[in-house]
Amino acid sequence: MRVLSDNPSGADDQQERLISSDWVVGFVDGEGCFSLSLVKQAGGASRVGYKLGWQVNPRFAVTQGARSADVLHALRDFFGVGRVHRNRRHDNHKEDLYRYDVSRLIELSHVIIPFFERNPLRTAKQSDFLAFSSCVQLLERRQHLHPEGLIRILELLQTMNHKKPRTELIRILRGHTPDIPGLLG
Repeated sequence: MRVLSDNPSGADDQQERLISSDWVVGFVDGEGCFSLSLVKQAGGASRVGYKLGWQVNPRFAVTQGARSADVLHALRDFFGVGRVHRNRRHDNHKEDLYRYDVSRLIELSHVIIPFFERNPLRTAKQSDFLAFSSCVQLLERRQHLHPEGLIRILELLQTMNHKKPRTELIRILRGHTPDIPGLLG
């Protein structure tokens, strides 16, 4: 266990916390995100490694303002994987934004997913995690390189976070993967 601060009198942001599995689950329930993005690859299906012309990127992220960035470094230390990035803001915010980010498939499948399988989330975010976990498994089995696998990933993606409507997912792929049977049905 790691103490985040040696200042127990500062109640401002509960300065003294021990990193425990329960704390991580609660923090991620409130501040974390399991997401997938689809990136159209230049050169499409002719590009090596992108049989259908799309790259699927899974990501586990937790974001905080600069004043609370120490908890992201503590998460990084707790899991032993991922990175903490700083996003310099040039808007009306007074502090930079920091993000703890895990996007490497092996780190997601061997560290992050097993942790949240053993320590389930307690909010609606659990359903996002389950869909995310299923997508990572499909990626590990390289199913995203086959039409049926990509369709299954899109169906799961449609249920996550902001619940992108099917028509939007069809719009993303139409014209770029015209040979996928069942995509428009």
